[in-house]
Amino acid sequence: MDSNSVSPLPPLTLENEKTPPGTPNGNEMPPPPDEKRYEEDPDNAWNCCSWCEYLLIVILSTILLVGVLILALFWVMFYRGGFAWSEKPLKQFNLHPILMIAGFVTLSGFSILVYRLCRCVKHIYVKLIHMFFHAAAIPCIVMGFLSVFDSHNAMAKINFYSLHSWLGFVTMCMFLLQFVIGFLTFLVLLCCDNKTYSCRSAMVPIHASLGLANFWLAIATAVTGIIEKERETAKDPTLSDDNRMIEHYITTAMGVTLILIGVIVTFAVRRTNAPASAKVYVTERI
Repeated sequence: MDSNSVSPLPPLTLENEKTPPGTPNGNEMPPPPDEKRYEEDPDNAWNCCSWCEYLLIVILSTILLVGVLILALFWVMFYRGGFAWSEKPLKQFNLHPILMIAGFVTLSGFSILVYRLCRCVKHIYVKLIHMFFHAAAIPCIVMGFLSVFDSHNAMAKINFYSLHSWLGFVTMCMFLLQFVIGFLTFLVLLCCDNKTYSCRSAMVPIHASLGLANFWLAIATAVTGIIEKERETAKDPTLSDDNRMIEHYITTAMGVTLILIGVIVTFAVRRTNAPASAKVYVTERI
């Protein structure tokens, strides 16, 4: 070997290749706020079937969520006598199913689907839309609860005497808890983004699972309420057999629609063939 030769130096390793800065676990640098939520990955490119499935879920879920509310309005307006407040307790009760379905099912369902399926805007805007739908559901739920409470008191009925009423109480408590925790964790704590990263990351699966469980609990409450109302209708001597049969078909259609809503929303949230199969930045998810 030539004595004047210089031994080759080992290849230099850049520090940034070892541990990208600014990442809590040293895995990957989160994107700047102005960047898109997802990184384009050719391995996860959507084909025609994927887009057809996506559009089918969006269209079908929208039809069902709006349809069940329209069906409930049709039932109350044409077969239950319409709406009133404290001067007519029977008609005041009619506000209860409409407002509860609007708040717990329609608005909450759209909130879940927007968060899961909306991919055209920044994620912070998706969060705000998600919160807006849930916030809009709160006055509906409060007014629906007050209407049935006042109606029962006016007619000297016992409150919280059935499975439906207790399921509704648990659903309201869970909904309020979810809203407060979600607002504080995923919006307020963004003020201290780096320090609260691990907390928000740990809360993502908990919040998502409890939210879906709360949605199914709301559907179960609505279905038990329909069954309870059907039993009362069957004992009403003022109704003709034809009207009773038509109401039976309407309420059955409402119950089936509610179950279908639960299935389609669960499928939309839990399916693997979704935009979330692309590379997701964890900090943007929370």
